[in-house]
Amino acid sequence: MSRIVIIIILMMAIFSLSACNTFNSNTNTISTVELTDRENAILTTSADQSFVYDFNLDSDYKEVSVWIEKYESGELVNDRISKITSRVEDNGSIIMTSTKTDNQIAFNIGVNSDDGVSSIRGFDTNAEGFANASSVSSDIHEDSISIEEGVVLASHSYSYDEYGMRSLSADFFKNPEDHLHEIEGYDVVYILKAEFQ
Repeated sequence: MSRIVIIIILMMAIFSLSACNTFNSNTNTISTVELTDRENAILTTSADQSFVYDFNLDSDYKEVSVWIEKYESGELVNDRISKITSRVEDNGSIIMTSTKTDNQIAFNIGVNSDDGVSSIRGFDTNAEGFANASSVSSDIHEDSISIEEGVVLASHSYSYDEYGMRSLSADFFKNPEDHLHEIEGYDVVYILKAEFQ
């Protein structure tokens, strides 16, 4: 069985497991999911990095777009490494996983909602040498955030600087345009974004 099929099966399993979690009572919000040990184990066996979010919508929202942007030394170099637009209804989940090799990174994005499951796989084939780089990930710092404007959900940063790295601040996730200086010191930063409509 190919790795893609395994990842899709695992993403569907996570969707069904996270659907059992209780959603935040606030509508039009998205929040980080606290995964069980089993869910963490499932994701760890298939990916190097993963992020899982639950959303809770009112009837005004009908679809979500989720995508990954790539920055090099603070400059946007690719605004759509992987993008998916999916119909959504009421509650659902977003999962993003990434797997790194010596010369590329594979990104899987999945959206689960009462309306069904959608997924996409994209690649950054210009990732040579990342095996020797330090990396750090971060995501939204609050229990839940409003989705009424586009949201930055997560970041994954790489640097060849031997003196270490730190996660992006909560301010970056609230207002990335005013805090782009935070990513200038990294060689490469991938940003996961979502927009509900």
